Amino acid sequence: MEFRCRLGTSTGEVVEGVYIAESEARLRRELEEKGLFVLSLQPRGWVPGWPGGTRRRRVSRQEFLVFNQELATLLKAGMPLTQSLEILRQRVTNPTFKAVLDGVYEKVVSGTSLSDAFGAHADLFPAVYSASLLAGERSGSLDGVIRRYVAYEKLVGGVRRRTLSALIYPAILVTMMIVLIAIILLKAVPAFADFYATFDRPLPLSTRFIMAVSGAAVANFWLILIGIVALGVTAYLWSRQPSQRARLDRVLLEIPWAGATAHKFFTAQTARMMSTLLGGGIPLVNALDISVRSLSNRHLANGLDEVRRRVQEGQSFATALRAKDLFPDVAIKMVEVGESTGALQDMLNSLAEFYDEEIETEVERVTRLIEPVLLVMMGIVIAMVVLALYMPLFDLSSVVGG
Repeated sequence: MEFRCRLGTSTGEVVEGVYIAESEARLRRELEEKGLFVLSLQPRGWVPGWPGGTRRRRVSRQEFLVFNQELATLLKAGMPLTQSLEILRQRVTNPTFKAVLDGVYEKVVSGTSLSDAFGAHADLFPAVYSASLLAGERSGSLDGVIRRYVAYEKLVGGVRRRTLSALIYPAILVTMMIVLIAIILLKAVPAFADFYATFDRPLPLSTRFIMAVSGAAVANFWLILIGIVALGVTAYLWSRQPSQRARLDRVLLEIPWAGATAHKFFTAQTARMMSTLLGGGIPLVNALDISVRSLSNRHLANGLDEVRRRVQEGQSFATALRAKDLFPDVAIKMVEVGESTGALQDMLNSLAEFYDEEIETEVERVTRLIEPVLLVMMGIVIAMVVLALYMPLFDLSSVVGG
């Protein structure tokens, strides 16, 4: 844990800093043994009034990649690990990341391996990173393994960014449609309702329906808003439960089109992760274990854990995958060929690239189709609402004209 401390020295000077320790009591004891007086000690990120008193610590993906690129460059240039960490930790501006690197540096100086030092922060860094460092330490090519990890993260991040970018415009269209309909129901319809209240003629059914919906929305606006927020919070907390998370992830894979695309994405993620680990010298069973802990879809992760168990008992990787029916047949056949030819790492990398291309093609095709569909839907919905509002005026003009 990290603690922000305000300390007094024997000379009367007051200093502040961030320290890492297993517990508050142990940190107090260590500081007092150094002759320091603890004036205040709070967990890192402590904010009064927050549940639990702490905020979630975070290290940005880009910042972490830049650090690893610089670390690999320094190591390749022949600079010792401790000196490289000393240089890099002074350049980090993120307080959380700096505190972590300070702790990592102190542990490495005291004799702890770099993989163990980063592995102590499993909440901040993926398990595949610590495993890659371990492989680099064992093979004596730490800089090469770090470069391979950086390349892996860039490829995965690139696919994710391109996919999200393709979905931005449809999301904007849906948001605009919801906002426009809300403005019409909450602002425009009540004005028409006051005007139509002076009519002595019955209003069309569509107009009465729109006015009834608008009246209910205006009268219960805050109740509806609170209900939506409560529903969102409840759904979020429900999805965070391990058993429910796996069930939700399974439902995600069964959604038409989106489920198939998500399945391909997770297949590519697993293949590239395992290719990176195998390329670093990690045994297959260990690579599977790390992939299980790193895979974001818990349903597939649970199935992959069963595959790991079968491989550990002596089954081939392809046979275990086919028995669980986790991934597409194409992926299993490519794994089978990779195992039989002794080129499993290269085949897994090819598999990831194959599905990356398929995902980009499918997302681009669907977004091109969905954009005009959303525009048409938005136009139809808004036209129906506006027509329902103006129909009584059309009736009135026909009566006056007659």
